[in-house]
Amino acid sequence: MEKSTIIGFIGGLISIFVGMVVKGAPISSMANPAAYIIIIGGTFACLFAAFPMDVVTKLPTFVGKAWKTQDVGNKGELLNLFVELSQIARREGILALESRVQEIKDPFFRTGLGMVIDGMDPDFVGDVLDAEIAMMQHRHALARSVLSQANAYAPTLGVLGAVIGLIAALGNLNDVNALGHAIAGAFIATILGIFTAYVWWGPWANKLKVFSEEEVLVKRMIIEGILSLQAGDSPTQIEAKLMVFISQSEREALKGEG
Repeated sequence: MEKSTIIGFIGGLISIFVGMVVKGAPISSMANPAAYIIIIGGTFACLFAAFPMDVVTKLPTFVGKAWKTQDVGNKGELLNLFVELSQIARREGILALESRVQEIKDPFFRTGLGMVIDGMDPDFVGDVLDAEIAMMQHRHALARSVLSQANAYAPTLGVLGAVIGLIAALGNLNDVNALGHAIAGAFIATILGIFTAYVWWGPWANKLKVFSEEEVLVKRMIIEGILSLQAGDSPTQIEAKLMVFISQSEREALKGEG
């Protein structure tokens, strides 16, 4: 599980409820079924109206990705692997890497290295791998789009819920207690709309963006390493090329391990 998502989720709930207590607002006022129906139900209804069925049904998967720790591989280990592969290729030839292909778990890496071993043109290999990254980015953008749209709809639905609540309040002008309860309920919908937008949907969409950018970076590093192997670059050259993908702190850690 992604700890930062859990911290953000729980922290958001605590902030709302503690804030209500500090302000003297009764927590029991949050038990307003109508507000939940308008905000949660309305958000899902908007998503169904905005996206095809096969996309909306993947919403649990999209949300789940924000809760799972991303495993795109360790860049330091990846650099060391390419250096090792380049040493083998320089001693025994590129075909000697065939025995190592099945040891690689990453399908993207395995596919690219397999094409190089098969002697395919470097431009073709680069084009195929670039196309794979482009399609991956398209899928990731679609997932973010669904969450971003939910982020846009929820606050407006909160305003809608408040208006509905105020309409109900106007029907109880002769009953002060009922009037106060209706007005409080109206603003609960606003709270829910803003809360779900800025604590759930928006942050989850941004987290998927961060995850996607990191995965693209690793895949670009793999492409650079594969094409360098195919070009017959020395281990030192490959290390220098791939080191640019690694942050300064990670470089220091690698030096320490070395």
